[in-house]
Amino acid sequence: MELKGLILSGGKGTRLRPLTYTRAKQLMPVANKPILFYGVEALAQAGIREIGVIVGETKEDVVKALGDGERWGVKITYIDQPEPLGLAHAVFIARSFLKDSPFVMYLGDNLLKNGIVSLIDKFRKEQPNSQILLAAVPNPQNFGVAELQNDRVIRLEEKPKFPRSNMALVGVYMFDSHIFEAEAVLKPSARGELEITDAIQYLIDQGYRVQPHIVEGWWKDTGKLEDMLEANRLVLESLPRSIEGEVDEHSRIDGRVVIGKGAKIISSTIRGPVIIGENSVVDHAFIGPFTSIQDECEISHSEVQHSIMLHGSKIKNLKRRVEDSLVGVNVEICRGEKPPEAYRFLVGDNSRIEIY
Repeated sequence: MELKGLILSGGKGTRLRPLTYTRAKQLMPVANKPILFYGVEALAQAGIREIGVIVGETKEDVVKALGDGERWGVKITYIDQPEPLGLAHAVFIARSFLKDSPFVMYLGDNLLKNGIVSLIDKFRKEQPNSQILLAAVPNPQNFGVAELQNDRVIRLEEKPKFPRSNMALVGVYMFDSHIFEAEAVLKPSARGELEITDAIQYLIDQGYRVQPHIVEGWWKDTGKLEDMLEANRLVLESLPRSIEGEVDEHSRIDGRVVIGKGAKIISSTIRGPVIIGENSVVDHAFIGPFTSIQDECEISHSEVQHSIMLHGSKIKNLKRRVEDSLVGVNVEICRGEKPPEAYRFLVGDNSRIEIY
């Protein structure tokens, strides 16, 4: 059974502002690689060669990042969704691309540890009308929630105030063409969207076979800072050690550490898991575990741990450690040298700064 892929990359990323004012949330990096790339790789590894990508106001950035898909051996078609009117709406507007093919819908800001090869193999073999992925979560009210009975899905609800179970819908769905029947009957929810949970509920109510699969291993929706940092930690733990840059004799490298070409480590300690991008400089500094530093960054006379630094940023001469942080592109954080002692900020909308 030949499947197509549908990746959603049109959301506004309001929970990651101000960073997402200037870039798509799906292009935020985890272990120095855009989150969106993990979804394309997952589909390609499962043998899917035609992928539609739903894009919105950040279309230009997404197209620039993904191109035509050749690097993954896939063909990418871009599908415009001018307004984020819901996941089901994204499916319906992609019908001219999907035609009657069964397909996998993958939310572009999701990460699954074990990929989806075995899940798609199961879908191909058993050919249900839909296969949904579920994971137990401590806060089901923040997700689409499935109620199961005798290993069957009997009810779905989007972000319920009083969840009937703790089984959340993971951001990967599989459908055959019967899903398009729901377009004629679906109404916008209270938040003005066509919900994918309502579309799947239609399939259930019509007697179509909706098959649940409980996800093994971790799964992350990277919509918030703490989720980004946690996903970064989990991916870094699996990276093999690779030292391509220069490390001087006064530096110490411990554990899983990746240092890109042209990077320089000077009189510093790097304690993995850590990834440091190309042409970055770490000088008289400590880089602690679970830190990702992109290309052309500079950290000197400072400590950074459990954080993500984007391209071209600098951290210099700080008295206290930077941790649990996400630093944007071309940001400079430094200690001023002129008296009197004072804080001086240039801060964008919806930023958050904690000082101790």
